[in-house]
Amino acid sequence: MNDPEGDFDADNALEGFADQFVRDSRRPKCQLYLVSPLDVSGGFADRLARALDAGPVAAFQFRVKDIDQHEAARLAEPLQRICGDRDVAFLINDSISLAKRLGADGVHLGQEDGDPREARAALGPSAQIGVTVHDSRHLAMEAGEAGADYVAFGAFYPTVTKEVRHHAEPALLSWWTTLFEMPCVAIGGITPGNARPLIQAGADFIAVSGAVWGGDEAAMVKAFEAVLAG
Repeated sequence: MNDPEGDFDADNALEGFADQFVRDSRRPKCQLYLVSPLDVSGGFADRLARALDAGPVAAFQFRVKDIDQHEAARLAEPLQRICGDRDVAFLINDSISLAKRLGADGVHLGQEDGDPREARAALGPSAQIGVTVHDSRHLAMEAGEAGADYVAFGAFYPTVTKEVRHHAEPALLSWWTTLFEMPCVAIGGITPGNARPLIQAGADFIAVSGAVWGGDEAAMVKAFEAVLAG
C-alpha cells in the first residue's frame, strides 16, 4: 500500500476518474455484504437465514449499539452459526474484543474503534479486518499500510441507518481500484435501484442494511443478485 511513485498526489489522480466509471475486468465480480439492523432480537435469526438462502451473500456484519458484551455475544452466537452453516463470513462491527470472544471471521473498525494492527495482533493472521475511511483517500491508504484487508468508502447516498457526515462519489471507487488491489466496499443508502453506478465504478462489495431489512429480505437479496449479475 505504499505510494509506488514516492510523492503520489491522490487529489489530482482522482480528477482523472471523474467520468471514468468502467469496471476493471481483472477484478472479481462485485459481491453483496449485509449489515445487520441495530435490533437483532426476536425473530431476526429466521430473517437472516431467509436472506442468506435467497441468493449469494459474501459477508454479514453484526452491528449493535449500547448493549454490554455479554448480551451482544448472546445475540450474535445464533447468527454466527447461521452464517457458518452457509459459508458466509461473520464480522463484528467496532469491537475487537467481541470478535475475539466469538472467534468471528473478522472485525470492521470505524475511525475511533481501534487500529488494524491491534486487531491483527488480537485476532490472528487469517482474520478479515475492514476499516471505514469515509470519503478520504488518505485514510484509505493509511488503513492499507496498517494491514487492513479492505476499506469501506461512503456514504454514497442518503441513509437513515446512521448519521451521514461524509459523502463519497463513485469516482473514488474508480481511483482506488485502478491503483490498489485491496478490495473496497461501498456503503450508505444503497438499493437495487442505485447500486449499478457503484458497481460500474469498481466497488468490490456493496454493503447494505436498510434496503434489505426494511422489507422482504429474501426478495431484496434476489433484487440485488439481479443487479450484481447484470
